[in-house]
Amino acid sequence: MSTMDLLGLKEEQLKAGHSVCQLIDEAVRRGEGRLTKEGALLIETGQYTGRSPKDRFIVKDGVTENTIAYGRTNLPMEEAVYQNLLYKVKDYMKDKDLYLIKAKAGSSDKYSLKINVICEDAAQAVFSSQIFIKDTEREGSDADFTVVALPNLKAKGKEDGIHSEAFVILNFRDRVVLIGGTKYSGEIKKSIFSVMNYLLPDENVLPMHCSANMGHDGRTALFFGLSGTGKTTLSADPKRFLIGDDEHGWSDEGIFNIEGGCYAKCINLEREKEQEIYDAIRFGAVLENVVVSDQGVADYCDGSLTENTRCTYPLEYIDNRVDDKKGGHPSTILFLTADAFGVIPPISKLTKESAMYHFMSGYTSKLAGTERGIVNPETTFSALFGEPFMPRQIEEYADLLGRMIDEHDTSVYLINTGWSGGVYGVGRRTPLKYTRLMVDAALNNELKDVEFVHDPIFNLDIPVKIKDVPDEILIPENLWADKTQYRKVAAELSEKFKENFKRFKDVSEKIVSAGPY
Repeated sequence: MSTMDLLGLKEEQLKAGHSVCQLIDEAVRRGEGRLTKEGALLIETGQYTGRSPKDRFIVKDGVTENTIAYGRTNLPMEEAVYQNLLYKVKDYMKDKDLYLIKAKAGSSDKYSLKINVICEDAAQAVFSSQIFIKDTEREGSDADFTVVALPNLKAKGKEDGIHSEAFVILNFRDRVVLIGGTKYSGEIKKSIFSVMNYLLPDENVLPMHCSANMGHDGRTALFFGLSGTGKTTLSADPKRFLIGDDEHGWSDEGIFNIEGGCYAKCINLEREKEQEIYDAIRFGAVLENVVVSDQGVADYCDGSLTENTRCTYPLEYIDNRVDDKKGGHPSTILFLTADAFGVIPPISKLTKESAMYHFMSGYTSKLAGTERGIVNPETTFSALFGEPFMPRQIEEYADLLGRMIDEHDTSVYLINTGWSGGVYGVGRRTPLKYTRLMVDAALNNELKDVEFVHDPIFNLDIPVKIKDVPDEILIPENLWADKTQYRKVAAELSEKFKENFKRFKDVSEKIVSAGPY
């Protein structure tokens, strides 16, 4: 059965081939958004201003029951529940005109996925056209995977066998994603990322939640990091060219961007700090939940609608970019963490095994003020620096990373963009200028012949000298007035690493022993 038949759709219902300009006009005409002073399309997503992880399901079938890591991040859905919601989707769409966006996921010709995004709202059609790689020349409506986005179709929660009115359903047998009840466009983006994260490992391709850039010498670098670690800031380097800001694959051919655009956070955005993102907010871009005056002026410091304000724009809006969205095998990988306890070194070199350990750990800190109820810093572990989007067992992805590091002699560093000299509230954040110098040293291969000392708590190798960086900040203990308190806090964090890692049952002793002591 074709996807069109599965969804009960007729070709004449689908409005295809619209330009971004036409879609923006339609969105404004239909009252879905308005234009800012710079010409960006402003939309508000209502109740859902972020992803809804408790409403995301993967349909369980004879194949996925053995290949999906079902649990708290990959919620299973039984066939009967899916069929009921599929019926409601078909019934809702049967008399509607819908927008069809033909696109690709993956800039690699060998590993790309032809996708269709069927949208109820013109605004989400603009988003889909800008975030994915355009595939407008493709004839017909056939695709490898189809996303249906119906924000105004609301489920009945428990009566429908789910948790709320919103649903995001991935079905790998039918090769569809059904989204309802939420206007948050990030669900569209991340559903296709999840699809690629499931499919690519079968092709021996490592899918990654990271940004990527390239130097003038053609050397490629990857930046992994959770929210607040500085991934966007450090990868948007005026001295380097951006391959992509969020989703990539690493294949036998090198690195490729999965997307065609960027989905940047806007809260507290300042041109002086992030000029390329700021200047990308113009006609063709989509702003989500940013507070804008009646005169069309955006206030990026106003988080009254949500702290998760967003802007979507095509990569072409960035001047320093790699046009084909591809690069060679990475010479350097950076794992970014914002340690609020002040005990992780600002830079340390990882072995293959310790890289796999920290890849599986995905550590950073949540800070007071970032979420309601947080008073003191809290440890956060999100495997692969993006566990909610990774359908397979974590170990599968880690094994692929280890193999790639070996094959391509890639250097891996752990960079702490967080605190030193004490915990958050006592110590201070490592100055960005020094973090940039450390990152530059790693990317430019300046640490190859530098002397390293071993951290006896975290089992890390720390360079003792980096040009223009004060020597004393490289060793965390140096900046603590109370050395006994430093060792106590460091030991406590070390134990949290070990406790978290116990969840991984089938891991070699080499990897386990590469973590903190």
